Amino acid sequence: MDNEIPTKDKLGWRQGLVSIIMPAHNSQGSLGESAQSVLSQSYSDWELLLVDDASTDGTLAVAQRFASEDSRVRVLALEQNVGVAEARNRGIRAARGQYLAFLDSDDLWLPDKLQIQIDFMRSTGAGFSFAQYRRIGRDGSLSNPVKVPRSVSYEGLLRGNSIGCLTVAIDRYQIPEVLMPHIKHEDYVTWLKVLKRGHIAYGIPQDLARYRVTSSSVSSDKRRSASWTWNIYRRVEGLSLLKSAWCFLHYTARAIYVRQFS
Repeated sequence: MDNEIPTKDKLGWRQGLVSIIMPAHNSQGSLGESAQSVLSQSYSDWELLLVDDASTDGTLAVAQRFASEDSRVRVLALEQNVGVAEARNRGIRAARGQYLAFLDSDDLWLPDKLQIQIDFMRSTGAGFSFAQYRRIGRDGSLSNPVKVPRSVSYEGLLRGNSIGCLTVAIDRYQIPEVLMPHIKHEDYVTWLKVLKRGHIAYGIPQDLARYRVTSSSVSSDKRRSASWTWNIYRRVEGLSLLKSAWCFLHYTARAIYVRQFS
C-alpha cells in the first residue's frame, strides 16, 4: 500500500536524510555555485549526489573537489553520456535518504529551502511538495516569484506543469517508485505518473530557489515546449483529441499568465 512506511531494514533508506540529485554535463562554470547553495543549507542532514554525465570539460574535477572537502558529497562519474533523465535515475538508484530532491548544476537554492520544506512535509504529512522560485534571466535579471497552487492532483497537473523540478521533495516512504522516463519534459511526465497513482502534490507559497534561464533551457523555447507537452497528452497519457485540446488550452493560458506576471 502507498501509505505503508517501509523500515530502513527493508529498503536501506535513512530516516530524515535528503538525497539531492544533481546531474551535470559540461557544467564547469556553474556547478560550483550550485553545489555551494546545497552546502549552505540550514538543514544539514543531506547527501549530494553529483552525477557527472561524461563531461568533456572540468566538471568532474569540480565535483571531486567538493567530495574531497565534504563527506556528504558523492560523485557518480559516468563513462558514457546518457542524458539528464538517466543521469538523475542513476543518482536516484544510489540515493540513501528518505527524501529525494532535485537541483540541476546551473540552478540554486536559498539557504533555508530544505529546512522549510522538510518542516512542512513533517507537519502536514505531505509525501510530495514543491515551492515557488524565481528565474534568473540571461542578463542576470530576477523575475517575480513563479506562483504555485496550494495543491495539485493528476487532473490539475494535466492543465500545465506548475511544479518546478528544482523545488521538488518526495518522501520515498510514501512514494517509493520515482524514476524518470527517457522523454522530453521527463520531469513533468514523472510528476504525472506519481499523481496518477492517487497522490497529491502540495505547494509551499514561499520563494525558495533560483532557476537559471539559458539558451538550452526549455523555458527559452516556447514552441518546443508546447510540442513536447502535446506529445505527452496524446502519446504518453493517451488522452483523446478533445481532452488533449482542452488541457492544451489551459496549458497555454497558464504559460501566458506566468510570462506576464513573473
